[in-house]
Amino acid sequence: MDHISKLIDGFKRFRKHHYDGENHVFRDLTQAGQAPKTLVVGCCDSRVDPAIITNCDPGDLFIIRNVANLVPPFETGGAFHGTSAALEFGVRKLNVEHIIILGHTHCGGIEALIKGDARDEGGFVGSWMKLARHARNRVLARIPQESPEIIVRECEKEAVLVSLDNLLTFPWILERVAQRRLTLHGWHFDLESGTLLCYDPGTHHFVQFDD
Repeated sequence: MDHISKLIDGFKRFRKHHYDGENHVFRDLTQAGQAPKTLVVGCCDSRVDPAIITNCDPGDLFIIRNVANLVPPFETGGAFHGTSAALEFGVRKLNVEHIIILGHTHCGGIEALIKGDARDEGGFVGSWMKLARHARNRVLARIPQESPEIIVRECEKEAVLVSLDNLLTFPWILERVAQRRLTLHGWHFDLESGTLLCYDPGTHHFVQFDD
């Protein structure tokens, strides 16, 4: 079976599960409209699907995915702003109550940022990953003698913190956080162990969620 046939067969199973019989999940969502409580900024990595990781149902999450789950700082220049536009829609139109930045291990974007890849220089990926250069610089200043693997792992987490900081440059996010109408979260998912870490602003460390 080729991969497209696999996808079509999967769609048939999806349709049978969600549209046949008494299950009217999508019909209800169509009539009522979407009202997710949580927005997730996740990575494009095919192995890290926020809805699968959190075992969510359709309509539970408003998901933004880009290379290395980055949030750019607020600015109103003439360029295209896909991530910023999605943030605006989720916060100002859908009134989400939580934003999660979901980082993960073995992130190709972060590895390219740390190790350098000449193929990315001058391209879209290289330009986009400049958003995380502060994360790289902080980690290299803090643990310059560590192995490349550890440096990449720490940069993945540090990039989550950079994105959390960048969220607060959006005036309508800062306002809602100040009013306690919106809460920001930094998570890091380990592909190998299946563990999920959450950033604790009190200790300034990522801590594991209890099972």
